[in-house]
Order: sequence, then structure tokens, then C-alpha cells
Amino acid sequence: MGGPSAVDRDNRRVSFFGIPGYQPQWLVGRHAIAHAHGRRLHALIGRRLTRSWLVWNRVNDEWVADCPVLLDFEGEQVELTHQKVDDLSITWNSIDPREPITYGEDPKDISLAWRDDACLRLAALHGQKLHTVELLVWSRSETDFASDMVPVSFEFAHNRITITNGLDDNAIEFGPPEPEYRSYSLHN
Repeated sequence: MGGPSAVDRDNRRVSFFGIPGYQPQWLVGRHAIAHAHGRRLHALIGRRLTRSWLVWNRVNDEWVADCPVLLDFEGEQVELTHQKVDDLSITWNSIDPREPITYGEDPKDISLAWRDDACLRLAALHGQKLHTVELLVWSRSETDFASDMVPVSFEFAHNRITITNGLDDNAIEFGPPEPEYRSYSLHN
């Protein structure tokens, strides 16, 4: 059974990639995302990034970019997932990365686990205080099919991470956003 949460043939709830408790809440567009999550994202400012978690495929030794990126700011965990070209799900404190992920028929084919050390550049930000959080909007041209996708960008004293849409999955970018992004600060 694939990625997004669904209902199986017996009308049972199917989890997203076997992640216990996770039910993505898909939103499209900066205004919808800011309305639903702007205040809570803004409230993270001043907190330290204490942990970050990615789902890792232990068989292929690679990041599963379809699964949520977890950023824990001193006990407030934001869970970000992109799909399609412009869908973004932001959930809060619903995933316990200590819980095993049960996905796939045969563990020899796929074995998923949460790792907080999978991306060294991300792990290097642990302990740093969040200075700014922004929504970015891609705006290369009106004919660009990714126009208006919305990443979330977190700025620290010495680096910035942006959880963006990798065109139907997550991507993590470090450093200043590309000039094609318009930046929107979040306010209380």
C-alpha cells in the first residue's frame, strides 16, 4: 500500500508509509498554509532545534524523501511533507520517531526507520536558536508548473534550511533561498 493515507478494501484506515499516528493534512497555497499554521510556526522563533528526523531506507541506504521531515524545537515538533507539485502537509507532535515503521511486504525489499543523523548538515544545526521562519513562494514565471509552490524556511544564526517540494516529495535546501522565491514572514 502506497504513500498517502487512504482506506483499504475492508474500509480500514491505512497509514502513510506505515508511520503510526501520522495523518497528513494537505493544504495548497500560501494563504491557506499561513492561516492554518502561521501563528504556531512563528511561535517557534527563539526555540532551539533539538532534533531532526528523516525516514531512512535501510536496505538501499537512502533517505525516503516522500516521508515527513521532523524538526523538534525544544519539545514542539513540526512535521512537513510535500506531494504533487503544490501540496504541503504541516502537522504537529503526531509522530513518535521511536516507534517502528511497518511498511511493505518483505523487510528484505524495504526496511524503514527514523534517523536523526542521516543528514549531517541538518544535524549540525541541533542546538541552534531559530531566528526566523518564513513561507516562500516559487515564482519563476507564470508558465512554470511549479509556480506558487510553498516551502517553509527556517533561519538560524549561521545557516538556513528550507523544506521544499522536490516535485512530488520533499527536498532540503541549505543557505539563502534562490532569487525565484518570494519570501513572506509569519507574524503572531
